[in-house]
Amino acid sequence: MPVLRKGPRPSGKIVFSDASPYRSRRLDIEADEVSTVAYLRDSGGIVIGAAWIGNHEPAQHRLDLARLNAGLAPAMPAGLTSHPEGRTPLDATALEVVWFEEGDGAAVLEAGEPLCVIPGWSSLSHGLPGYSRDATGQGPFALPFDDEDFDLRIREAREHWVRQRDTAVWGDFQQSALGHLLSRLGPGGQYLHDVGRQDSGPVIGVSERPAREDRPYTVLSTLGMSRQRMPAVGLHEKDTDPHDRVELALATTLPSGPAGQLLAWLAPYPWRSATRLGSGSVISWPGRAGAFPLGDRWAGALLLDDPAELALDQLVPDLSGFKVVDGDSVRWLWVVPITADERTQASSEGFTTLLRQMTKDGRSWIAAG
Repeated sequence: MPVLRKGPRPSGKIVFSDASPYRSRRLDIEADEVSTVAYLRDSGGIVIGAAWIGNHEPAQHRLDLARLNAGLAPAMPAGLTSHPEGRTPLDATALEVVWFEEGDGAAVLEAGEPLCVIPGWSSLSHGLPGYSRDATGQGPFALPFDDEDFDLRIREAREHWVRQRDTAVWGDFQQSALGHLLSRLGPGGQYLHDVGRQDSGPVIGVSERPAREDRPYTVLSTLGMSRQRMPAVGLHEKDTDPHDRVELALATTLPSGPAGQLLAWLAPYPWRSATRLGSGSVISWPGRAGAFPLGDRWAGALLLDDPAELALDQLVPDLSGFKVVDGDSVRWLWVVPITADERTQASSEGFTTLLRQMTKDGRSWIAAG
């Protein structure tokens, strides 16, 4: 199957461009006298997804390999377009982009009607193009709309961004989340408000539950991550619902300030990097050596939905039972600091092997110095 070219720069004229709310993706519509194509680029400008939109002259019966070899936007063969004679060029003033709530895919509307969609699972490297209104079959550069129900997704995306801008909705969520943490962990201590920013990730707070007589450690938890689905979950899970929405928790005997800094950095990670966090995720600290918030010993974090193997004589609090938009369940992932050697082991042998070694070494899930 021919694959659309990848590269940091378009070959034709960009007639429309829009960045995702989290600045991790940009959608560019590129056109010349022959065809128009939408490209989805990452934050470094590399094309990761694309969808042919239309031809502007009579289509050839076969692929125009000369255009492809020259690095030009592809033209769809005649048998795969609803306008084999070509369509008029796009009017940029009639275009609108609706970003999906994950921030890694988008729909382009023309005069209010869906024109093309590049979902988060579109991938040039895997030969998976986006979807186009004018595609009539499963071609190499676009798939037809009737393969997916995008009207519903577009409507839900619009509703999501309206909720995100509504301070009353945030307040209701905040109180609901704090009530859930109260029921599971007891009274709160400090609250770090709005540590995320809309241009790099969702608005997120961090709540502290101080140590008490029956719990000799403090628990800090994010609240706000679960208000939006994470990117890239569909690339790894057939049933995305149990994995879409997460919050993070950290048990520690250290001061809450540095622990809160770690959660504040981790919380926007999925939307900043357009990737998901799940049980077994290993995150490397990007700062200079020795600058990890919880101490020089650590160089990253392992996330676990159930760190029972590392619990020793301390039971892991059950944080399940919280539901958000449309009744979706939220999964809490526990943050366990790891050393540089442990991070390397996870990279080379997998997190299961790392977890087995940490258990053998008597490592605890509770962060200490």
